[in-house]
Amino acid sequence: MLITLNNGVSMPQLGLGVWRVEEGQQIKDAVKTALDTGYRLIDTAAIYKNEAGVGEAIRESGVKREDIFLTTKVWNSDQGYDATLKAFDESLHKLGTDYIDLYLIHWPVPSQDLYVDTYKALEKLAQDGRVRAIGVSNFHIPHLERILQECTVKPAVNQVECHPRLAQNELREFCKQNDIYLEAWSPLMQGGDILTHETIASIAANHGKTPAQVVIRWHLQKGNIVIPKSITASRIKENFDVFDFQLSDDELAGINALNEDKRVGPNPDEFAVT
Repeated sequence: MLITLNNGVSMPQLGLGVWRVEEGQQIKDAVKTALDTGYRLIDTAAIYKNEAGVGEAIRESGVKREDIFLTTKVWNSDQGYDATLKAFDESLHKLGTDYIDLYLIHWPVPSQDLYVDTYKALEKLAQDGRVRAIGVSNFHIPHLERILQECTVKPAVNQVECHPRLAQNELREFCKQNDIYLEAWSPLMQGGDILTHETIASIAANHGKTPAQVVIRWHLQKGNIVIPKSITASRIKENFDVFDFQLSDDELAGINALNEDKRVGPNPDEFAVT
């Protein structure tokens, strides 16, 4: 299932996230399994330290590079205009490709106050044709407002923690109004209770699906881009098997009611690890 970003570029709505997937055989196996299954979106980042393995898996997969949508991100310690351009070159080298489909600022790190200059470097990369689309990750509304006010190119994507306990309703509405897609990391609420919740379990039983498949389907029907992470072949395949059923309005409402604005990961206003 493809969505169209605000610059006209098509992007798969469902992909594989590879946070905490180890470099080497583990990342190669996960990416190859995903590509064999039908995934065409792979989401990595410089700080994951597995870009080289992602690139190797893509080259060995037999899938054409132009058929794969590849995302990576600039890390906090590389923010700033010149440092970002250098970090991009390093990611490109590790991935073994000559362009990136989507390049994101990983965190705003407001205490550094560099994310506007960093974003202007992303604009330069897009202008030079080295990146097909640019965006941000973990940005709150005030961070996005600064980008919209002080930069030229509107972000295509804002990748944030999002799951039924943290539905990001206000942020989603702001992004929708500004033609920015919301992309969900930790979509299954890692370490949370969402997959064992009776509402999710009941809906899963009704459809003959797993709780994870129900939550992924919820994201898709809400219009989120979603990148569940797994290194288990059966789970990677299960997470992709979500296009043969539909949640009803009542089922969507039941899942929406689970929202508590509850984070599993860090608050972007406070997170500044470099």
